[in-house]
Amino acid sequence: MSPRTVPVDVDVPDIQPDFSAPFFQGFQVIASYVLAGAMLVVLIMLIIAGAALAFRGLASDRVRTWAGENILWIFIAAAVLGGASGLFAWFVNFDFGF
Repeated sequence: MSPRTVPVDVDVPDIQPDFSAPFFQGFQVIASYVLAGAMLVVLIMLIIAGAALAFRGLASDRVRTWAGENILWIFIAAAVLGGASGLFAWFVNFDFGF
């Protein structure tokens, strides 16, 4: 004779999952600080490069050469950071932290 298991009524309580994690808010604040800082750095670089190219006597030849070679990359970096911050704002309610 083999032992048989008999189904038994089991009282399973109503389980409600909790998807909140307290450290996610900290990650969002840190990510917002990093994005805001990077956007400010890129904005300052863009202002310096644009001013160096626009006004001849403002910067040395070395700075104007750097600006001429890298202004396209600065624009691309600004576009990528703007897109990333826009996606971040859309997904997690972006806050610059100021």
